[in-house]
Amino acid sequence: MIFAKVVGSVVATQKDENLYGMKLLLCKEVDHHGRPLDTYHVAVDAVQAGEGDFVLLSYGSSARMTEMTRNAPIDAVVMAIIDDVQIVE
Repeated sequence: MIFAKVVGSVVATQKDENLYGMKLLLCKEVDHHGRPLDTYHVAVDAVQAGEGDFVLLSYGSSARMTEMTRNAPIDAVVMAIIDDVQIVE
């Protein structure tokens, strides 16, 4: 799983039929404190996330395990909007 911040959306009028009806979000990876990293992902939104949300991405084959993403040609899904991260040191 990957921490990320939603920084935008992706619009594609021509796409695989298994992607119809899915919102695509541009997500920038962040560390557990919310500090930006260098990597971006295009992820299917499974939780009604929006721009600026701190989210949790599922990446790789596990991204296709949600009900809405099964059989879709994706490798990233926004599966949670993060409210808080608690670190015990």
